[in-house]
Amino acid sequence: MAAHSAEATPLTAHDTWALIDDRAGNTAQTLGVAEALGRGFRQVRVDYDRFARLPNLVRGASLLGVAEASRAELFDPPPKLVIAAGRRLAPVARWLKRRAPMALCQIMDPGWPGRADFDLIAVPNHDGRAPEGPNLLRVTGAPHRVTAQRLAAERIAWADRLGAVPGPRIAVLVGGATKDKPFTPQRAAALGRALSGLAAATGGRVLLTTSRRTGRDAEAALMAELPPLSWAYRWGDPGENPYYGLLAWADVVVVTGDSMSMASEACGTGKPVLIDAPPGETSAKHARLHAELYARRRALPLAAPAGFEALDRTPLNAADDIASALASRGL
Repeated sequence: MAAHSAEATPLTAHDTWALIDDRAGNTAQTLGVAEALGRGFRQVRVDYDRFARLPNLVRGASLLGVAEASRAELFDPPPKLVIAAGRRLAPVARWLKRRAPMALCQIMDPGWPGRADFDLIAVPNHDGRAPEGPNLLRVTGAPHRVTAQRLAAERIAWADRLGAVPGPRIAVLVGGATKDKPFTPQRAAALGRALSGLAAATGGRVLLTTSRRTGRDAEAALMAELPPLSWAYRWGDPGENPYYGLLAWADVVVVTGDSMSMASEACGTGKPVLIDAPPGETSAKHARLHAELYARRRALPLAAPAGFEALDRTPLNAADDIASALASRGL
């Protein structure tokens, strides 16, 4: 397993660049892989203009769609390895490779054209796409930044606030609506009732954080059903979001089934994971990830949690698999 001690140093030259943009989920995946390599790297931020909406067939291997203010860093001395995630950055990575010889690592299928330009394309199994080829690596879940070192640091940082809460601690990460699935107050209330049942069955205490996508009405419905003595951070509350603190202090982690990243990060903790994903309330892609995690005994449905103590607790992080593949291929 690759080390996780590297830090991004954005002002100095490095032979590895992590291309990032305004999509937080993609950025976390890219940085997770860069950190898993265990060496220094440079973050290069890419902002877009209106032409970024054009299909990659039109953008090609070019800076079309990249805002003028973002272009200067891309002309700096080129690296030997570029890591990026998502289709919008694929034309930028391909343009960099046209400038100088380098290896490209792409997280998620960049689409057509240009797949052959990438030395490694890491595609989550739940995506169910991308033609097979020698440069394709299939992984479980999304790469992320939850490591043993980070959890240890967060455990110390949150000791005063979370350490005094009696266990077992049921950490709950609540997402919310997606572009094709709402998160209704009825759904939120049902989640609250399920958490109350889990707390009663285990003697546990619920520690919960909501997100920007939860919505105030759903949040209120959820809070009304939580068991007594629950601890909650509502999106927008003053102070630091306890997301990573909850992962560090959890005895069991519950996640709503609307986020690939949350499910993957929960499975990176080495704690039992329960997923709240009622039938019909989850997209097909999310359901494929959940099915894979259930089949691998990495998680169970919140609706059927019996035996969660016996789940495989080996931390799961696709970033390690991608870093290992890069190393084995000499990239």
